[in-house]
Amino acid sequence: MERVLVTGAGDSVGRAIAERFLGKGYKVHICDIRADAVRATLDANPGMSGSAVDVGVRADVDRLFDDVRASVGDLSILVNVVGMAGPRGAIEEIDEDEWDKTIAVNLSGMFYCMKRAVPMLKANGGGSIVNFSTCSTRTGIPYRAPYIASKAGVEGLTKNSARELGPFGIRCNAILPGIINNDRFRFIVQRNVDATGRSFEDIENDYLKYVSLRTKVELSEFADMVEFITSDAGRKITGETIAVSGNMEWEE
Repeated sequence: MERVLVTGAGDSVGRAIAERFLGKGYKVHICDIRADAVRATLDANPGMSGSAVDVGVRADVDRLFDDVRASVGDLSILVNVVGMAGPRGAIEEIDEDEWDKTIAVNLSGMFYCMKRAVPMLKANGGGSIVNFSTCSTRTGIPYRAPYIASKAGVEGLTKNSARELGPFGIRCNAILPGIINNDRFRFIVQRNVDATGRSFEDIENDYLKYVSLRTKVELSEFADMVEFITSDAGRKITGETIAVSGNMEWEE
């Protein structure tokens, strides 16, 4: 039986992935920094276990993996979804503590989890790691340097790890989301509606005009991709950065 850890799984993409694995009969452990979100997800999914931790804090990650061992055993799949938006501002104006926090959560947190998971995967004779980046590393977003830098680091960590871990039967890939049809995106659109008086549809179309397929990505579609690349059907896929976006051409 596969044993899975999904980080950032209190809601949205991470929760959809965790629920997909649980539905396949896998043992699933989740984590999120929000204890209420973890509890809500666990309450809705009997048999799933979880921890409220900050993956950017090493001691928290140690506690997380103690919980993982106790709840599901040695992992065969790690899915690093957790991430934060970080500060917005000109490079010379970015608060350095906020920079450090963004790097800690988005990049170091994935490394901390991978470092602790890899011995488990090696002991199992192989496994799969999926790290979530963003299509914004391809387009760039002015005034979002901490976020873009952290996610570019995730892609470098992923590709290098694929080469290092491949001989042990461990695959490592990165998913690059585009515009996600979730509460956060709807909040951003509504905030612009409230500020401008324009319609929800018009504001949403402003975001979608640079997506070739003019579409948002559903939570289930990320679960589809992660399920595929961690399965036997995806056993030859590693070292890849895979966009699930409808082709994000540009961002403003």
